[in-house]
Parts: sequence; C-alpha cells; structure tokens
Amino acid sequence: MIIFLVFLGIILVAADQLIKIWAINELKPVKVMDFIHFGNVDVMDLRYVENTGAAFSSFSGARWFLVGLVIVMLIGLTVFVVKYKYKHPFFMISAVMVMSGGIGNLIDRVRFGYVVDYLDVKLFNFAVFNFADICVVVGAAFLLIFLFWIEPKIAAKQEAVTEEKVITNEQI
Repeated sequence: MIIFLVFLGIILVAADQLIKIWAINELKPVKVMDFIHFGNVDVMDLRYVENTGAAFSSFSGARWFLVGLVIVMLIGLTVFVVKYKYKHPFFMISAVMVMSGGIGNLIDRVRFGYVVDYLDVKLFNFAVFNFADICVVVGAAFLLIFLFWIEPKIAAKQEAVTEEKVITNEQI
C-alpha cells in the first residue's frame, strides 16, 4: 500500500507541475482561453493568474509565511497519518491528495514566489484555481467524510467484535 501511495503522490504532483508548465508556456502569452461552454453559457475558461497569496488571494505577498505554514501543515498531516490507528485506504488516499496538492503549490511558491492558477469558473464569481487546489479540497473533503462517517462505523464494528469476544470468554 505504501508504494501505491508514494506513486500516487508523485503522479499527482507531476500532473500539477506539468499542467502549470503548459499554463506558463501556452496560456501566459494569451492570458485567457475558452475552455468549457454550452451554447452561449460560459462554464469555465482557462485564465493565467500568478497568485502571491493563498485561497482567494488571502495573505497576498506573504510568501515565506505561506511556505512555512504549508511545511508545518504537511509535517503535521504526515505525523497524524503515521500515528493514526486506522490505515484505511480511503483515509490514506485522501491524505495523499491533500499532501500532494500542498506540495504542488509549495513548489510554485518556492520556485516563482507565486502559485500558477488557471481554472476560472464563469458560472459564478469564484477564485481562479489549479489542479493542486482541487487535490487539497477533494482530499480534505474525503478526510472529513472518513472521519465523520466511515471511521465511526469502523469503530462501532470493532467495539461490537470486542464485546462479542468478552461475552464469549465469560461463557467459557
């Protein structure tokens, strides 16, 4: 499982970086490209943005603070994953998604001083984002699903098995 998770993390970070290389080389010169449209409805465009902040450009210009914050969060999540008693595949994949997205944006922030964003939702006013952001948000949502819905069911099953063993041992 560990080899799969490391491979998944490498694939996600590589995909993020390759898309960003494409965005820098092809999208940056034109600034905006049509992407997803249904008839006259613009759903999403590709828009080159250099984001010096975090989500929704918060902490704009605080490069090293954000670098340090992401490193601390990555270390914290890694320690949590290593010490967490359940090694459930859903939990582990979710954690790898969050870490991979964080690493992808961390590489940009250290390398360029900003994060390359390129996905611009046109249906409603939303921040321009990238593949790494998607990994973080989807991974975090999956972690919450695991912690609030899946893990309690696992714990309840383990408790039932433990109670059954105790009852069986008392009968002997």
